[in-house]
Amino acid sequence: MKQIIFIFMAILLATGIASAQQKAVISAETTTHDFGDIKEANGKVSHTFQISNTGDAPLVITRVIASCGCTTPEWTKEPIAPGKSGNIKITYDPAGRPGPFAKTISVYSNGKTGSYILTIRGNVE
Repeated sequence: MKQIIFIFMAILLATGIASAQQKAVISAETTTHDFGDIKEANGKVSHTFQISNTGDAPLVITRVIASCGCTTPEWTKEPIAPGKSGNIKITYDPAGRPGPFAKTISVYSNGKTGSYILTIRGNVE
């Protein structure tokens, strides 16, 4: 009986330690940017989202994927320390795409949620 109680206590202790592991948490002050009306003739437009790590472990952005080939992401490749920030720059190419647009950018990381969605929108004249 003592052996069963010991095993049970060991499992409880291991579960408590596992749940106390540090995690990175990705956040942004804003997740959407509206370019408004843009002129196709003026070429590409860009916006930089500031990403923060509000967790207690380093945040590593592993990949950033845009929903369209017309949208190009660039991001901070170094780990983002807890309490610090990094950038994700999104560039949209309006060439041959008149009218309203809305594009999503999926940010994958070691953060608590795994993925994070950013959105850009606007209207090409």
